Amino acid sequence: MQAAGVPTLLQILYAIIIGVIQGISEWLPISSKTQVLIASEFLLGLSFQQAYTFGLFMEVGTILAAIIYFRRDILSLLKVVALRGSPAEIKLFKYVVVTTVVTGLIGAPLYLAADSVKGVSVGIPMLVIGAILIGDAMLIRYSRKGQTELSNRKRFDSLRLKDYAIVGITQGIAALPGVSRSGTTTSAMLLMDVEPDEAFRLSFLVGIFASAAAFALTLLVSHTNVSAALSGIGIIGLGVAILTATVISLFLIDFLIRIAGKSKIVYVIIALGIIALGSGVLYLLFAALGVPVVS
Repeated sequence: MQAAGVPTLLQILYAIIIGVIQGISEWLPISSKTQVLIASEFLLGLSFQQAYTFGLFMEVGTILAAIIYFRRDILSLLKVVALRGSPAEIKLFKYVVVTTVVTGLIGAPLYLAADSVKGVSVGIPMLVIGAILIGDAMLIRYSRKGQTELSNRKRFDSLRLKDYAIVGITQGIAALPGVSRSGTTTSAMLLMDVEPDEAFRLSFLVGIFASAAAFALTLLVSHTNVSAALSGIGIIGLGVAILTATVISLFLIDFLIRIAGKSKIVYVIIALGIIALGSGVLYLLFAALGVPVVS
């Protein structure tokens, strides 16, 4: 294996593959951390801890993509910090702060206890998420016929502090191994009767801060694995992987939010629900077979 910073062509190819996996799985109801961990263990021959650290670096790509895509919202938040925000911008700022604080309060203890969460405990939450997504897809389909009171779904300006807290709680639960952050928050907001396009937008936006905090926290406690992880792919390879994850993420974020406002979103949500169910079934199967997927 070559020294860090001098990757082979094969390592570059592996970096692209891992970047694609991160860029896709981050926005689907499956755990991107777990998918990248498995891929980097298999392709790069990294140990579990090294693969875990490498997976954290991949979060940088999806965070960058979200910042680029939601740059106007980020600027609005900065305006509030500078005491120049409009009422709508102040409301968005409150949403980000409340959800992020609640996420930290719930997620930090779960993160520290994550080593004891295995097998069935990992698979069941994904089965629940899948069932919620499929059920809410049916609800959206019938509500859009305009024949029930459910047709009046919520936009962001209708949400209140308790709604922000619920999103924060569900996002905090995603600190558990194998649980998808975007899957939990999006399904929660759909269950709260939030319009699909708004649910995806608000989930992806607040995920920037949760992912950045998780990245910083884990990097602090896992810094000894950084050099070892880089030796498996090199600095250039790492950059290629992050760039690939960023580009793929931008396309997928745009696709999901654009289609969320159309009738076809019902089929997309059903597909996401099936993916979550499949993920949960796989985790349960691995647990039954004694296959270690997450620590």
